[in-house]
Amino acid sequence: MPKRLIIAIDGPAGAGKSTIARRIAARVGATYIDTGAMYRAVALWAMRSSIPLEDPVRLEALSRNAHIQFAHGHQRVQLNGEDVTDAIRTPEVAEAASVVAAVPGVRRAMVDLQRAMAAKTSVVMEGRDIGSIVFPNADIKIFLDANTEIRAQRRAEDLTAQQIPFDLETLRKQIEERDFRDRNRAASPLMQPLDATYLDSSHLSPHEVEEEILKIVRAKTSNGKELVH
Repeated sequence: MPKRLIIAIDGPAGAGKSTIARRIAARVGATYIDTGAMYRAVALWAMRSSIPLEDPVRLEALSRNAHIQFAHGHQRVQLNGEDVTDAIRTPEVAEAASVVAAVPGVRRAMVDLQRAMAAKTSVVMEGRDIGSIVFPNADIKIFLDANTEIRAQRRAEDLTAQQIPFDLETLRKQIEERDFRDRNRAASPLMQPLDATYLDSSHLSPHEVEEEILKIVRAKTSNGKELVH
């Protein structure tokens, strides 16, 4: 690439950010960074260390000491040298991550790490505050959304694939509660940046969402045709 490209994809839980960001990264030859996995890793370590989720001082210290890496094509998540890809995908860790992510000190630590990861390479980074806080000058900003029922169903499909038991109504309520926390937290609340393109994925396939975003990439980069594979 002639220059470092930053594509920011934000949106609520279950909107399809991880799937789409991974596909876009492959198409443009960039590194995919799942920031949600980073907060989940911190939450997992806090739970294992018996650190109360109401203790912001200890949580910040823990997050500053967390060694988080993405390995094997950025499909696997490592925490302090341990592969925790599967461990961070449980409903319990997801709920804890939402609480941990609201701690200002934890967010500062993770933002520093995210910026360091993107300092030398083109990235497709997805999360809640990428276009608003982490990279306010990102080349391309997408806000990916979907209605609550669709997001709950997608989460149910993920848990079914992992053979994890669930109750659909409970999943829906958890998503609503998480949305409220994400949108109303003091530190880096979930919001659509004014210069981000809004995409509702409720009734679109991953391929359709991918193609819509690639159109934006082509339109906003001078070498768009050569950039997208």
